[in-house]
Amino acid sequence: MLPVRSLSVSAAVFALLGSCGTPEYRAERGHCEAEWMLKIPPVYRQETVIRHRSEEQPSGALDCKTHGDTTICTPKMKTVSVPYTAVETVDIRKPRRDAQIESCAARACAAKYGNSKCEV
Repeated sequence: MLPVRSLSVSAAVFALLGSCGTPEYRAERGHCEAEWMLKIPPVYRQETVIRHRSEEQPSGALDCKTHGDTTICTPKMKTVSVPYTAVETVDIRKPRRDAQIESCAARACAAKYGNSKCEV
């Protein structure tokens, strides 16, 4: 059930993005999102994408400490970015729908508050 996973990711992204702006803007955006989710419903597709993860690798240098007649050397590490491929489920209509939602919210704010951000 990949769409369920994607919906929860979408909800998390909306919650993060929805925390921006005034409460009035978030309310207008919520109304617009409900409207445009019906007009342009999600269409999910799996795509291969390149992601990066951080890994610790030896740098080639050593960190040596001497205690009495014993010297202990450990390799110094460096953090490197390692690319990898992943298969993700994406909503191919999301960019078009998001543009409509933003436009709808800006129009609603301009009509009610005289500005596109619903600032009072």
